[in-house]
Amino acid sequence: MSGLPSLAALEGRWVLERVIRHQDGREDVFSGQSSFKRSGPRMVQDEDGVLTPARGGTSMKATRRYVWASAGNSVEVAFEDMRPFHSIPLGTPTPGTTCLCPPDRYEVSYDFSAYPEWTSTWDVEGPRKAYRMISTFRRDNL
Repeated sequence: MSGLPSLAALEGRWVLERVIRHQDGREDVFSGQSSFKRSGPRMVQDEDGVLTPARGGTSMKATRRYVWASAGNSVEVAFEDMRPFHSIPLGTPTPGTTCLCPPDRYEVSYDFSAYPEWTSTWDVEGPRKAYRMISTFRRDNL
């Protein structure tokens, strides 16, 4: 596999499992779904699920929305309000990039080598943040 074949390949529903490993050893877990729906030339990603804290905290509903758009040899990912977030180069099985959101730093690597299962791994550092977040996406066959 040479990477994400196209933005259109993401369209549909995905089972999403996420582990958030904090520097202090805590591991939070998110279980839910992610859907990619076409909106004009863009793809809107909606995440919906339950976040369960590691140490006896109360589970809570969690949602998030991003907007993905083709941009030549890359895919541009924006926040819901269309502020730029990061860019994903196409044509490589494990693209990565850095997003500086002062005072925080986000480094992401995607792994599309086993597509249609794929992962994103975020290493996040900042004055009040230090964690690795690994998200696994699998086609929802329901």
